[in-house]
Amino acid sequence: MEIPKGHQAMMPYLMINGASAFIDFTKKVFNAELTFSSMREDNKTVAHSEIQISGSTLMFSEATEKFKIKSGDFFLYVDNADDTYNKAIENGATTLMELSNQHYGRTCGVTDPFGNVWWITSVQA
Repeated sequence: MEIPKGHQAMMPYLMINGASAFIDFTKKVFNAELTFSSMREDNKTVAHSEIQISGSTLMFSEATEKFKIKSGDFFLYVDNADDTYNKAIENGATTLMELSNQHYGRTCGVTDPFGNVWWITSVQA
């Protein structure tokens, strides 16, 4: 099996409202890199986009009547959970779980403005 460069054998695929704004959110909060994007014929809505966060690809599209909203829950390791949490809140996310120290690291949970849940964790030294 040959997998295209920048892809993994399994990748999440979201259908969301506000796909263009989602790109901006992930860039600001998670330093995501937009690696591919195509627009629908109206040139206003995202037909298909791909971002990479720390080498992992996430695919998504603007939800439609045919392809209903499908949000996701993600566990993401970051260098600094506190900084990432603050960026998420500053960019419209809401707190699901306050920052705390757990046996697996410094962690929190947020819901982004698009309905996705992000479990943000940094490993403590």
